[in-house]
Amino acid sequence: MLGWAVTFLIIALVAALLGFGMIAGVAIEAAKIVFFVAIVLFAISVIAGLVRGGRPTVP
Repeated sequence: MLGWAVTFLIIALVAALLGFGMIAGVAIEAAKIVFFVAIVLFAISVIAGLVRGGRPTVP
């Protein structure tokens, strides 16, 4: 999910350099949304791991 946010950010930066304001704005907003969704899912997984009380499994 964080990879998608980085992808949208790169698209926005390239579009901004080329002068496509509307495309850059849409890509930046998409990157923000995906980034915050990734942060929320990470926080939920950390809280669930703490509530569960088990040791984290490392492959």
